[in-house]
This record gives sequence, structure tokens and C-alpha cells, in this order.
Amino acid sequence: MTKLAQTAGLTEVQREIVATVRKFVDREIIPAAQDLEHSDTYPQAIVDQMKDLGLFGLMIPQEYGGLGESLLTYALCVEELARGWMSISGVINTHFIVAYMLRQHGTEEQKQRYLPRMATGEVRGAFSMSEPELGSDVAAIRTRGVRDADGGYTITGQKMWLTNGGSATLVAALVKTDEGADKPHRNLTAFLVEKPTGFGEVKPGLTIPGKIDKLGYKGIDTTELIFDGYHAGADDVLGGKPGEGFFQMMDGIEVGRVNVSARACGVGIRAFELAVRYAQQRETFGKPIADHQAIAFQLAEMATKVEAAHLMMVNAARLKDSGERNDVAAGMAKYLASEFCSEVTQQSFRIHGGYGYSKEYEIERLMRDAPFLLIGEGTSEIQKTIISKNLLNEYRI
Repeated sequence: MTKLAQTAGLTEVQREIVATVRKFVDREIIPAAQDLEHSDTYPQAIVDQMKDLGLFGLMIPQEYGGLGESLLTYALCVEELARGWMSISGVINTHFIVAYMLRQHGTEEQKQRYLPRMATGEVRGAFSMSEPELGSDVAAIRTRGVRDADGGYTITGQKMWLTNGGSATLVAALVKTDEGADKPHRNLTAFLVEKPTGFGEVKPGLTIPGKIDKLGYKGIDTTELIFDGYHAGADDVLGGKPGEGFFQMMDGIEVGRVNVSARACGVGIRAFELAVRYAQQRETFGKPIADHQAIAFQLAEMATKVEAAHLMMVNAARLKDSGERNDVAAGMAKYLASEFCSEVTQQSFRIHGGYGYSKEYEIERLMRDAPFLLIGEGTSEIQKTIISKNLLNEYRI
């Protein structure tokens, strides 16, 4: 186990789960990641092994076939997976946001319908809020659901940046509906859209155009989702409550921000591991570069940033597990962890020198993955907006 990013107060079960995932990462993910990432290949064999390990049911309650573990356990597993390859952690991120939303807000019928199949990985979740012209202004959603005579809805519009869009079979999509509310966010409804995997028109009125080519975060499919007269039944409304979608999604986003924090911690840990190993192997002026103060000080800075990010991530996860509000803690953790991850990865890249620019070295992949964490689940600027608004409320004079 790494000396950095240790977590105090874990149960024996938690330690065993995290240790098992770490061994899986070292044995199966790290050796395969470079080839899969460079060829932009979906890691189906790894995903199948994750199913066998029970990772898709980690936070799903035992009565629905899951392991019933905490957000902290999940986050520590995500940290380990991202240490191996960030895209692998992305396979389960949106899945768990949807499973969490179902657990917290779904009707009993919806829980029975989806959670047991999600626990085994038979049903895989994706999460859809963003739109091409939307950015971070969620209340400005244009995709619209019009109520039909049968109580269902006809949905038309375009969603964007859908992680696992092609491989997922259940999408939680946020759509504007007419609930007669005077505030825009109270006219938003979360729909559960079950679909087959693949691209093209996967259901009548529902199209997944294809994969979006990206700088990094390869191997995993990021797509658009186009509704064109798609019919959703009344029982497809999450919790059976139209107009509650904004609050349901924001609850899920808090889980997502802890997840992104954990991913950033994992990438940062790996960048440090690569740097500290390379610095002891590479020699200049007759000694390993780690013995030069300029490099030694960089390693000290990197380790401190990794440790600080991990502690904030753990704190945010534990707050959510306790039932307390954690939007500020999750925002702080996501902001700090993603920024520190970017800095640590760049420092590792510089320590590698010219070799860091070569695709033969792992740090090149981390350099392309790290920027995604600065924008995923809300940019640093959005996190600072959330943090500052809450601080000003708390310290109002």
C-alpha cells in the first residue's frame, strides 16, 4: 500500500474491499491501460471483472442485491480505479449517481425494477443534465417534455456530454416540464429512460449519434442524446414527482463531486508514484535526480498536495454518509483535488523531462486525463460560487 493517502478509522470490511480493488488495479488495469487508451478501446474485459467483483452494486442496499457500502468506501475504490486508469472509474461514476438517486428518490416500484439489475451490472446508468448551449446554467434547460393525455410525456430536445451514453442502458435525464411554477428550476423533471446499448436510433424517438472524440478520457464513450418525440410514461418520472428533478439531480451531483474528487486523488497519486520512481532511476551530474534539491522539493510539494486532496475528499464523503448537508465540503474537495491533481501531474511531467512527452511513458496519458477533472461535475469557478455563497450566508454581518 502507498504511504500517502491513508484513511484512518476504516472497518476491517472497508480495508479488505479497498485492498482487493487495489490488487485488481495493479494486476489487471495498469498493465492494459496504455494500449486500451491509445486505441480508444472500450475496456469490456475489465468491466466484466468489475461485475464479478460486485463493484456495480457497491452502494446499492443489500435488500436490492448490492453490498450496501458507504459513499466513503465507494470513493476509496474510485480513487484506486482512477490510479490505474481514470476512464475505468468513469465507467461506474454515472452508474452510481443514478443508483443513488433511485435509492434516495425513487418509488418502491422503480427501486424494485432497476436496483437489483444495477447491482449486478446488467443495467448500467448514465446521467444527463448538460445541453449544447447550456453550460453550468441548469435552470436554462431547453429539452422539453409535454404531458400527454395518458399522463405520460412527449420529449423533444438535445442533451450533451453524456458519459457512458452508448454503453449505458438506463439514463436519468433532466427535462423541462410545465408544472406552473414561477421559478425555472421548479419546472424541471428527472426521467428514467431505459434503452439498449449502441448508437443510432436505439428506440423510437431516441438517438445516440456516436462517440465524441476527446483529448483524453479515452476508452469510455461520451455522447449526445437526442429526443425527437420520445414517449416517456408517467411511471418513468423519478419518484413519480414532476417538478422535483432539479433537487434530485443536485443531490446526485454531490455524490458525483465526491467521485470526481476521488478520481483526481487517484490520478494525482499515480503521477506522484511515477515521478518518485523515475527521480530515483534517472541520473544527472553523477547522482539520481531525486538527490538534487530542486527535484526533492518538487516531490515534497506533490506529496503534500496529494495528502491534502485525499483528506478533503474523505471528509466530504463522510459528511454525506452522516446525512449532513455536504455541498460546501464536496465543492471544496472537488475544487482542491482537481486543481492539485493538475499541478501534481504537470510537476511529474516536468520531472520526466523529454520522456514525459513520449507516448511510451504513462505520464503522457495522465497529462491528457487530468484537465477533464477541472471541468467535470462543475468547473472550479462553479465550485467557488457554491462555496462563497454559503460562506457569505454563514458569516453574514
